[in-house]
Amino acid sequence: MPERVEIKSVERVFDGFFAVDRAEFVHEKYDGTMSKPTTRLLMERGDSVGVVLYDRERRRVLLVQQFRFPAYVRNGPGWLWEIIAGMVDKGRAPEEVAQKEAEEEAGMQVGRVWPMLTVFPSPGGSSERIRLYMAPARLDGIRRTAGSPDEGEDILVRDWGLDEALDMIDKGQIVDAKTVIALQYLARHWDELP
Repeated sequence: MPERVEIKSVERVFDGFFAVDRAEFVHEKYDGTMSKPTTRLLMERGDSVGVVLYDRERRRVLLVQQFRFPAYVRNGPGWLWEIIAGMVDKGRAPEEVAQKEAEEEAGMQVGRVWPMLTVFPSPGGSSERIRLYMAPARLDGIRRTAGSPDEGEDILVRDWGLDEALDMIDKGQIVDAKTVIALQYLARHWDELP
């Protein structure tokens, strides 16, 4: 299997809400030779976390809904149902960020969070790595708004039956990738959950 990569240059071409780097590199091919030099743009988004709160006794999950401009401009729904998520600040543990985001985005305090998976949602153009977690919580008819006004957040918080949430995936009502992955993982491992 190929392993060698030689990075020739990396130049920051944009630095704002996210960063964009222009990189030139060569990599080993399957036949053992090196590729021709390739130039790619890389969106440097940083690491993030997602956490799905679940109520094992009631077989329910908590989702949040908020406006997502990038989805809106691609003729998708502007308001997406998602698991709780946030960016990992430098110097903070991902688990700590997951707990903080649960409180900020949903008004829920959670103790320990358990890791599910780590995924790269768009590895062809972005370096973002999402660590997905799960946390048990008591969910019973939760419906409220939350979010940080300082960050422009206006978030609807609601709990759903797990089977209902899975049906929403099938009907195209849940289209956020991290949420689809987390809910399917949760359903597959429901009987083993802490």
